[in-house]
Amino acid sequence: MIALIGASGRSGAALARALLAEGTPFTPVVRDSAKWAALGLSLAPRIADLGDAAALRAALEGAALVISTAHARHAPAILAAAPADARFVLMGSTRRYSRWADAHGDGVRAGEAALLASGRAGVMLHPTMVYGAQGEDNVQRLAALLRRLPFAPLPGGGRSLVQPIHQSDVTRALLAAARHPWTGPEAMVIAGPEPMPYREFRPPWCALRGLARARCCRCRLGCCVAWRGARASSRACLPLALMKFAA
Repeated sequence: MIALIGASGRSGAALARALLAEGTPFTPVVRDSAKWAALGLSLAPRIADLGDAAALRAALEGAALVISTAHARHAPAILAAAPADARFVLMGSTRRYSRWADAHGDGVRAGEAALLASGRAGVMLHPTMVYGAQGEDNVQRLAALLRRLPFAPLPGGGRSLVQPIHQSDVTRALLAAARHPWTGPEAMVIAGPEPMPYREFRPPWCALRGLARARCCRCRLGCCVAWRGARASSRACLPLALMKFAA
């Protein structure tokens, strides 16, 4: 039996639809039965909060493969609740490589460490920035910003590389991982076909804002920097690249 944890979320729902389309039986494991019912998918779910060890153990009973699209910080609880011979496909995030203070990234690192230390057969997939899912908030947040502003800031001139991955490719990666005969714990990154400068990721922004073209320019903006513990702030004039839009 395949247990799909997080089946009512963005990536989970996309995977649930793909499994149904190919005729692969699975059991959705969700926290909110109403949210699952709203998807209009026909399977009866098992209900479990990932913080409730007993409920999660009951929901995963009989599972030979556990797929989780929930946050990677829940990996220790999932590993503890699953049957002893179960295999795992868990979703992480490339935020695990963040060098900044980041609770999300800390949770992913902890989840990955738990899987690798467990010796259990399976993989944690770390997607880059995911776009194209219903309800995703990466490109959507940029679009919301551009509905209010005639420009978008491009730190570092927009030269930093990004390698976004479409939700459909995330789904394909999850399906491939589910079929792979893992013999031990692994972790790997999944990404789009090639890296691109952040400034070249602008076409989706323009399309979402209904704009025909965009151009980059450099300007100097007064930027207030407040030092921790100081009452006053210092003002510095910093160069910044902006993406300006035209209808």
